[in-house]
Amino acid sequence: MSQEYRGTMGGMEDAELDAFLQSDALSRVACLKPDGSPYVVPIWYQWDGTSFWFVGRERAEWCRFMEHDPRVSIVIDKEHGRPDESSGEIKQIPKVMTSGRVEIVERPNVGGAWVDIAAKMAVRYLGENGPSYLESTLKQPRWLIKLTPEEFRTWKGMGWAKRYWVGESGGPSYEEAHGLEE
Repeated sequence: MSQEYRGTMGGMEDAELDAFLQSDALSRVACLKPDGSPYVVPIWYQWDGTSFWFVGRERAEWCRFMEHDPRVSIVIDKEHGRPDESSGEIKQIPKVMTSGRVEIVERPNVGGAWVDIAAKMAVRYLGENGPSYLESTLKQPRWLIKLTPEEFRTWKGMGWAKRYWVGESGGPSYEEAHGLEE
């Protein structure tokens, strides 16, 4: 059975990572509520090559949670559908997983450094409608939050990472299951 549908497996190369992080993929940010329970929220982000930037509305709960406890984890991935088998299309399922401590760069304000970052995000996520979306909300106070990752993992393809494979389970080998046998 052909395993080509799995695409290329493994971590992303630098160029792939940069292209992926410049796409319209959405981040899902996990932070901690004051009671210690987890809170996950989808958030637009901006990647500058070393750090992720988030712009939050003044009343966004997640901003206050991060102010209280700066530990966060994020996942960035893209929605994907099943491969079109008739076209021979190979789907990739790229994802980035990272964690660290955020820095509150700006508390809620109007007209701060967050504006330039929000402008870049608005165009990236909304295309030509981005500037008008942002323009209508410029007088709304925003937070500016920065995450410089302490841990960073990437993945592409549809196969398992070899570290998850249990070799003595009685099933096919990792290589057999992933079509890697010569």
